[in-house]
Amino acid sequence: MPDGKAIPNKLVIAIGGNATHPEGIKGTSEEQEEIAAKTAQALLPLAHNVKQLIITHGNGPVVGKILMRQALTRDRITPMPLDICVAHSQGGIAYLLMQAMENALREDDNPRHVACLLTQVEVDKDDPAFENPTKPIGPFFNEEDAKAVQEELGWLMAEDSGRGWRHVVPSPIPQHVCDISLVEVLAQRGTIVIAGGGGGIPVIRGAKGVRHGVSAVVDKDLTSALMGNVLGIDTFMILTATPKVAINFGKPDQQFLDRVTLSEIRALNAEGHFPPGSMGPKIDASIRFPEGGGQPVIIADLEQAMDALNGKTGTHIVRDDG
Repeated sequence: MPDGKAIPNKLVIAIGGNATHPEGIKGTSEEQEEIAAKTAQALLPLAHNVKQLIITHGNGPVVGKILMRQALTRDRITPMPLDICVAHSQGGIAYLLMQAMENALREDDNPRHVACLLTQVEVDKDDPAFENPTKPIGPFFNEEDAKAVQEELGWLMAEDSGRGWRHVVPSPIPQHVCDISLVEVLAQRGTIVIAGGGGGIPVIRGAKGVRHGVSAVVDKDLTSALMGNVLGIDTFMILTATPKVAINFGKPDQQFLDRVTLSEIRALNAEGHFPPGSMGPKIDASIRFPEGGGQPVIIADLEQAMDALNGKTGTHIVRDDG
C-alpha cells in the first residue's frame, strides 16, 4: 500500500458492471463464464491473503438486457418489474463469479468457500432520483435507434458520456443494507462473500418493517461504501476498466491521479471532472466512504488489483488527516 502497510485484514471490493459484462460481447453463457474466470484470476491473490473479503458487482449491462429481453417477448410472457430483474441479474452474475472463484481457489489447493447472498437494500421512497432518472443500463444505441426504442417501449433514453445512448432509470441513495449481519458473520468465518450485487435489490420499508420492491437500480459503489462503513472496514477498492482516475479525461491535458486527499477530490468533483454516467458515481462513493470513517479508497484496473492494493498503481484517496 502507499504508506507501506501490510495487506488489510478486511476489504470490500466493488467490481464494475462493464468489467463483468464488457462492451462488444454478445453475452453468451460461454463469454460470461470466460469473463468470470478472468475476474477470479485477477482477484485470486486477494482471495488467498485477505482474511475478510466482501465483493460487490455492478449489473448495468446485464439488467438492461434482461429488460430488453422482456420487452421483445412482452406479447407472450408477462414482464417482471425492475426490482425482480435486479434480483435476476444479481443471482446470475454472482453465481458465475462464485463458481469461478471457488474453481480458481481449488486449482491452487485452497479450500476457502465463496457464498453469494441475495441482498435487499432499503431506499427512501421520497428520494429525488425517482423524479430524475440518471442511471444508464443496458446496451448502447445511436441517437436514431434510441429515439425509436423510446417511442416503442416508453423508455427514457439519454446520452451516456459520449459513448452512445442508453436506457436511464432512477438510482436512489442506499439507506440500509438488509441483513448485513449475515454478511458480517460469513466474512468473519473466512467465507468470501458476494453481496449487494447491482447495488442490491431496491426496496422501501413500511410499517412494522414490511418491505416492497421499487423500480430502480441502486449504484453498487454507494452500496459498497455503505457496507464497508457499517462493517468497520477500512479499505475499499473499486475495480474497473481504467488504471487510475483522470482529470480532463480525453483532453490534451489529461492527468492521472495517484494519491489525493478527500478535500482535493471534493474540489475536483465540484469542478465537473467526473461525468455522472461513468466516473461520477465512483467518486461520490469515494467521498462518502472516508466521510463515514474509512480509508483509503483505491480505484484501479481489475487486472491490477493486487498491485493497486500494494500501492504500485491505482488512484488512492485518503482523508486529509491520513
